[in-house]
Amino acid sequence: MGIYIPDSTQPRVVIVGAGFAGLKLARKLALLPYQVVLLDRNNYHQFQPLFYQVAMAGLEPSSIVFPLRKLFQKRANVFIRLAEVESVRTEEKILNTSLGPLAYDHLVLAMGATTNFFGNERLEKLAIPMKTVGEALGIRNAILEDYEKSIVTPDFEERQELIDIVVVGGGPTGVEICGALAEMRKYVLPKDFSELNCGEIDIHLIQSSGVLLKGMSGKASAAALKSLEKLGVNVKLNTRVTDYDGAYVHMNDGTSIRANKVIWAAGIKANEIAGLPADAQGQGCRLKVNRFNQLEGMEQVYAIGDMAYMEEEAYPQGHPQVAQVAMQQAEQLARNLKGTLSGRAWKPFKYKNRGSMATIGRHRAVVDMPHIHINGAFAWFIWLYVHLYKLLGTKNKLFVFLNWMWNYVTYDQSLRLIIRPIKRKEEEVCPDSCRE
Repeated sequence: MGIYIPDSTQPRVVIVGAGFAGLKLARKLALLPYQVVLLDRNNYHQFQPLFYQVAMAGLEPSSIVFPLRKLFQKRANVFIRLAEVESVRTEEKILNTSLGPLAYDHLVLAMGATTNFFGNERLEKLAIPMKTVGEALGIRNAILEDYEKSIVTPDFEERQELIDIVVVGGGPTGVEICGALAEMRKYVLPKDFSELNCGEIDIHLIQSSGVLLKGMSGKASAAALKSLEKLGVNVKLNTRVTDYDGAYVHMNDGTSIRANKVIWAAGIKANEIAGLPADAQGQGCRLKVNRFNQLEGMEQVYAIGDMAYMEEEAYPQGHPQVAQVAMQQAEQLARNLKGTLSGRAWKPFKYKNRGSMATIGRHRAVVDMPHIHINGAFAWFIWLYVHLYKLLGTKNKLFVFLNWMWNYVTYDQSLRLIIRPIKRKEEEVCPDSCRE
């Protein structure tokens, strides 16, 4: 038995993933005579650019997520289902899911990307990723729990293992985490943990290439490095992490760092789906698509966002895996699917780079726009405005703005809570008698 979706004379578009790409496409198609089925493992959209603020106790998770059903309350042609996608049968136009099979007329794969540990199983097991709001909350818990342990740990070396933090990856995520950690060390921890010598806390950023913020301008990279060094972050460039055993981080230059926590922000790879030809995948497990976001040889199967590998003249190695690309591809695909209804020819996708940015802390940010580079306080205010504008929900915008204002005035937050899920034994939740 398959997923129940009411029969309709409208063509059915199944969208897998409610990230930036999938959600943008669903909202566009909701206004057209299509039956839209949106599948995701969660019932909410996550605003990934602010994950690091959840991890650093700057924002609550509820401030950066938005319920999917609320967005489509007035759209009778949109159906939301919580399901895990298992495989696709392209010849039969069937998607296999944890809820059963689902037929489609058009299938759009927008499942985004996951953390790439480059085949290192021990790093995958022990390092902490940050690709979901749950993982961000896990980082917050781990940091606060270790600081609580540190104040009752008299041995210096054992205490260092608890309070020192290693961040791997010098892209926007790694840079922003380190900046937030450095500000927490300076302004927050001395008040919360007055028994702890916060000067003992070391923050390490390990980057395999010779520059930070690879993909941004040289000016942005240099400005980010200078800002982090001013904040007291130990930046190691041209250094690759080779192993982590839970106590020591080992690097290719033969050195090691003792740390109880390693935050992994060193790379991503596209989520995979079974049933597609092996040659459909490109680098980073991304799906090779033409300029219409169609998989080669499969006109009614599309990939958008982080999953899509598309080459164009200005991007011979594919587009950057950022929200801008995802939303622009979704918009273009929506326009093309609209054109199908009226018989218009499809137009190829062309990426319009509107700039990139990263923040390193209060009054410290870098913004690259075409032919313009900005850093410092003005760039920081631009970063704040853009992220607040892109956030879904008026209430979320208000709560985030108030949190930012309070933090700006007081140099403090009241969100440093250790929230653990309650673990119960199966017998306690449902004894044998209730299963009979």
